[in-house]
Amino acid sequence: MRHRAVAFTCGVLVALMLVVAGQTAAAEDTVKVALGQRGEWETTASELGQDASMFRKRGLALELHYTNGDAETLQAVASGSVDIGVGLATTTVMAAYVKGGPLRVIGNAGAGSGEYWYVPADSPIKTVADAGGRTIGYSTTGSSSHLIVLSLIKANGLFARAVPTGSADAALARVMSGQLDVGWASPPLGLDAVSDGKIRIIARGNDLPEFRHQTIRLIVANAGFLERRKDVAARYVQGYRDALEWMYSDSAALDAYAEFAKVSPTNAREVRDVYSRDHLMVDFISGLDDVMADGVAFGTIAEPLTKQQLGALFQVPAPIK
Repeated sequence: MRHRAVAFTCGVLVALMLVVAGQTAAAEDTVKVALGQRGEWETTASELGQDASMFRKRGLALELHYTNGDAETLQAVASGSVDIGVGLATTTVMAAYVKGGPLRVIGNAGAGSGEYWYVPADSPIKTVADAGGRTIGYSTTGSSSHLIVLSLIKANGLFARAVPTGSADAALARVMSGQLDVGWASPPLGLDAVSDGKIRIIARGNDLPEFRHQTIRLIVANAGFLERRKDVAARYVQGYRDALEWMYSDSAALDAYAEFAKVSPTNAREVRDVYSRDHLMVDFISGLDDVMADGVAFGTIAEPLTKQQLGALFQVPAPIK
């Protein structure tokens, strides 16, 4: 009888443990997130934070989906296929919002630009000023890289053609095959080719003073998701804050990034140093008037948004302890 009692008690304890485990798993809310260009430092907080349990501490399990850029990410968020998109160009979001797109901004994804433009090592082009009559790549129409290319062309008084390439890998392939004169990339993409002497960097997005402190990429939520699950969105944003703090304070984060992005520890540190910590923080919303002016100048938006429109669009959750 004693053995049966012990067995029964053990069975009850196991059952209770399973119930508790099930309740713990159920307590984690799933959030679907779309991110552009896998491996970029400025969009990697969700991936690294997930692996480091930053989001689990906030009761979240992230389902991550990578895209080829703004157009795919925007479509995924607007359609409700995902709950949140990371790295969307500010003026692209504004343009979709004024047309009735169900989008709400819940954070800054990047101010300034880490993107760069390059040519084959043997190209006669030494600077952007030499690219007159040439083709210059960018990711997708309306993206931050698109606006920067247009600004580079304008600033240098060039007659040049801006060409969408999709991914940075596609741009590199076209440059090396001679189909594109000037390619674009965002660290760490292309750094190996630079180190190996295959390509030369001729311009960086931050060469343009007007872009250095502008919030040009955003974290965006589907409006319906935000309305229904405001608490979940707030916990995601706080987990994102937690992840960024860790990424800039712990060497273990650099090791994790190096493994994730398939780069050397040296390149991982180089990539991190390209991006100002403050400029990636979700609460850093800066230079919107200048962003909108550029958007109007290049036809991304018809006119600047009003204060009322900006107030409705930007709904960054307050920090959570």
